[in-house]
Amino acid sequence: MHPSTSYSESRKWVAVLIFVTRCLPFCRSDPRISEAGLFCGDLRVSPNSSYIPLFVKEMEVLSQMVTAHGWARYVVNSTNISIFSLAQCYGDLSHNDCLQCYAASRTRLPRCLPSVAGRIFLDGCFLRYDDYKFYNESVDPVRDKLNCNSTIEGVDSGGVDLDFGKKVEELVDGVANSAAAGGGHAAAEVRGVFALAECWKTVSVEGCKTCLGKASEEVKTCLPSKEGRALNAGCYLRYSTHKFFSNPADKKRHDSGVSRVGKSMAIAWSAIAFCMLSLFACYAAYARWNKRKQERNNLGQISYSYNKSNLQVKYEILEKATNYFDPSRKLGQGGAGSVYRGTLSNGKTVAVKRLLFNTRQWVDEFFNEVNLISGIEHKNLVKLLGCSIEGPESLLVYEFVPRGSLDQYLFARNRIKILNWKERHNIIIGAAEGIAFLHGS
Repeated sequence: MHPSTSYSESRKWVAVLIFVTRCLPFCRSDPRISEAGLFCGDLRVSPNSSYIPLFVKEMEVLSQMVTAHGWARYVVNSTNISIFSLAQCYGDLSHNDCLQCYAASRTRLPRCLPSVAGRIFLDGCFLRYDDYKFYNESVDPVRDKLNCNSTIEGVDSGGVDLDFGKKVEELVDGVANSAAAGGGHAAAEVRGVFALAECWKTVSVEGCKTCLGKASEEVKTCLPSKEGRALNAGCYLRYSTHKFFSNPADKKRHDSGVSRVGKSMAIAWSAIAFCMLSLFACYAAYARWNKRKQERNNLGQISYSYNKSNLQVKYEILEKATNYFDPSRKLGQGGAGSVYRGTLSNGKTVAVKRLLFNTRQWVDEFFNEVNLISGIEHKNLVKLLGCSIEGPESLLVYEFVPRGSLDQYLFARNRIKILNWKERHNIIIGAAEGIAFLHGS
């Protein structure tokens, strides 16, 4: 199966699963799964990393913790990868609705992959993952967002209701202050206008106050819209002309009489989310396998070209010549790899370049470097003596320059020699001549 076909098919299945999950009915409950905002980071993970399986594990652990406590934070660590995550249902949501809301957010957030950061605000819960420890973050000047309803209060009746703005301002200030002072959650009504404020449990009291203070000022700019939401790093604030939150008594009755249908739907959401994440993981594994297969094919092409040439040197010979890449023999470090001093069996001293990369870009660069330099002789260019491509890594063998590299004369703390301006000028001219010769070739 061609990689592009596989990717196209996986995207089709993801689209179908997302459509199905959005269309599932929720009987006798309101988990408030309307999407207020989905925001993805700019940085992306490398294609061959183990990020997707770690992300799946992260979401599974969060699911267990949300089931037990209604909110969760968790960190998963691996080699060079850390994923920090936070999930929280708003304080008025029943336990059953909370599970359904989290499952919905967990299903939709993977749309941010392969970005290393993503956050989703639903009207009943919040879910975020990132590559740094953001738990105490209350505001973010760049990523805090505002969501305003386009319908304007009072227009249908012939004009804007001026009293509406006063009610909203009074209400959002009130719930913001109450939530900051009362544990991070508050909901209230003022003459037909409803509002809810929620701070994340990882944010300090002062951080909650700061976040909701900013949110209340921002959300007022939505006026005279009938509805507005502030989506900040450490909190969520919403006002509306229809009642969208649950009273404490309603929540108790709902929790005490959770229906079997509700439980079934929560299980269904979790199963669908697991299927979607598994699909992502399978595709990532296939892409990695296909990439390695292509790399092996590329290596085969190089092997065919050089097996019959006098450039090919056995890996074991070069490994032994460098005393198995002894750190004491390291001459320098470049962008493409490290260079070691080696002594061949005939006593000849050489420089062995140990390449770092094993990608399509690396294959192209390897072709270019060997094809170009092997046939070139110039007084200002180091000569390529051979190469090795059959070992666990690829090596290039150059003639050894006994007087060291230029950086040891220019930048090293213990310089070999202090160069005068005439010598520096000659070096510049020589380097330019070498580069001009390469371009001419």
